[in-house]
Amino acid sequence: MVKAKVVFASITGNNEDVADIIAEELEKKGVEVETDEISQCDAADFEDVDLCIVTPYTYDEGALPDEGMDFYDDLNELDLKGKIFGVAGSGDTFYGEYFCTAVDDFAKAFEKAGAVQGAPAVKINLAPDSEEDIQKLTTFADQLIATYEKSNS
Repeated sequence: MVKAKVVFASITGNNEDVADIIAEELEKKGVEVETDEISQCDAADFEDVDLCIVTPYTYDEGALPDEGMDFYDDLNELDLKGKIFGVAGSGDTFYGEYFCTAVDDFAKAFEKAGAVQGAPAVKINLAPDSEEDIQKLTTFADQLIATYEKSNS
């Protein structure tokens, strides 16, 4: 069975919602999913799963979540060759050029760790409550599974 770990950082609950939507879609497709808040787990947990997913928020002018700094630093040091990753997060377009930059930063960390991007990053403005947002996240989850299946066939 395919295993996934979804890690979220959330102040307002929006990124927890993003994580839940992704996890539900993966579960519908038969994936075993574990979801955790970023300060309650270790980046090395990704070594034990097939799909590695982070849903971070971006703080202020492009800052990573404070509670996720150790996780981020540890992620940069891992060897995740053979793993499939995806990053999706919500932010506020009010911040212009800094909108969801943590999504990009986590994607770079996964690439540095040798993981393969399984789906294009998804950036949601505020809460993922529109049909369009939910469809983006559903497609994201489906693409992660498809990339995993293709790499293991």
